[in-house]
Formats: sequence, structure tokens, C-alpha cells
Amino acid sequence: MAVKVKTVSVGGVKIGGRNPLVQIAGPCVIESRDACLDLARRLVRLAAREQVPFIFKASYDKANRSSYRSFRGPGLEAGLKILAEVKQSLGVPVLTDVHSVAEIEAASKVVDVLQIPAFLARQTDLLQAAGQTRCVINVKKGQFMAPEDMVNVVEKIQSGGNSRILLTERGTTFGYNNLVADMRSLPIMRRLGYPVIFDATHSVQRPGGGGDHSIGDREWAPYLARAAVATGCDGVFIETYVDPDTALCDGPNALALRDVRALWRSWRAVDEAAHGRG
Repeated sequence: MAVKVKTVSVGGVKIGGRNPLVQIAGPCVIESRDACLDLARRLVRLAAREQVPFIFKASYDKANRSSYRSFRGPGLEAGLKILAEVKQSLGVPVLTDVHSVAEIEAASKVVDVLQIPAFLARQTDLLQAAGQTRCVINVKKGQFMAPEDMVNVVEKIQSGGNSRILLTERGTTFGYNNLVADMRSLPIMRRLGYPVIFDATHSVQRPGGGGDHSIGDREWAPYLARAAVATGCDGVFIETYVDPDTALCDGPNALALRDVRALWRSWRAVDEAAHGRG
């Protein structure tokens, strides 16, 4: 059944409708200014060469780490300063997580996309406050939620006056310390009329599987992304590092930067073959 999906514009990037597949990529969390800017430059150059619509992603704080001892990032003020530098110096749209209503005003003045983490996808005050900004709002479907449940999420954001919404699939809890990516959720969420993103690297995460940290199986992320693109999504979200094995957050499920070009080409080819976009 054909579904009319709204086009959401993020800077110069158009997501949804008949527009080309969008790529969202970056580190899980800002580890340092220099590392963040270096990775952003590499990704922006790659996206330009490959003519890929691209949004840079990085978090200033990861408030939902398994252990209080885990690295969380530079924090709101320092992190937003770095993200502002990325945006201004490279001319790229930027996405970051927000975890509380108190963060929204400052973050919305810097970034283009406010992302609501999966664990917070039902938080009414957070969703409504985000909806009152002029940013695009990307909500990750909670690991504990059915795709049909996202209609309530959409209504909460819309109640704040915002209809610039993206919905992201990132896997569903499957027993303990494991997730499963159900491809049915993509067309189900698309029926709500908004673009849908597939988060390939979080879908292969094993939350808390390392005891005091999460682990993951990065080798499966490219396969799941290919399946999601064939099924029908409007963008793919990945976390990437120059060397994922040394990353301070989500390294086991993140992809190596050296592999990104081939993956983007593969996913674009699938999208063009399956949906005729491009």
C-alpha cells in the first residue's frame, strides 16, 4: 500500500518523499574537540564526493550509560560549543541527543535536529518541549514499544506546534541483553506520514551485555541496513569511528570509517533498485 510521506528539510538535506536516501553518521559521543572535528571533516568530504545527503551526529552527553563510571562526554555547554564549530566550519546539519527539558533551549539554538533517545520516547514533557522549538525532532522508538505506539509520540510533538518529525527504528528488546530488528516496523511507522530512519548500529547492540557496559555485533549492521533500505526507509543512521575498537562509547557496535564509503554505495544501490529514488 502506497503511503504519502512528508518531506522534512534539515538545512539543505531533504528527507522523505521521493528524495534520495539520507545518511546520518558520527561518533556516539564527543570524545574531544579535535577528534570530533576530524571525523566530521572526513565524513563531510566523503559525503560530498559520493553526493550523499548527509547529517552529522554526535552527543555532548550520554546520560543512559550502563555504569556511572562510563565516559559520558564533555557535557552540555562544552559539547554544544564543539557542535557549533562543526556546523559553522563545515556547513553540515548537526543532530544531537537531548535528555531533559532543561537542555532543549540551549541545544535548539545550536543544532538542526533534536534527538529523543529511545529510553525517553514516552516522556511527555520532553516531547512537547521539543515540539515547541523550530528544530527537526527525531525520536527513536523505545526498545519496549510497538511501532504502532509511535502515533502517541507524534501527537505529543505536534501538540507543541511542530510537524517536522523523524521516527527511528533501533531494535526491540528480545530477552535479556539482546535486540531484534523487526522490518515490519518501518512501513508501520511510515503510515504515520513521516520519514523513517533505520539505526543500523544500535540495532546490533547488546544492552548491558558486558555487565557494566553494552556490547554489540557490528558485523551484522550492514546486513540489517540493507534489509531496511529494501523494505523502505528514508535514511540510515550509523555510529562510526576511525578506530571503533578504541572508542569510549558503543565501539563494539560502531562501524569503521574506512568501510563507510562502500556501505553508502551499497545502500544507495539497493534504494535505487527497490524504490527508484536517486
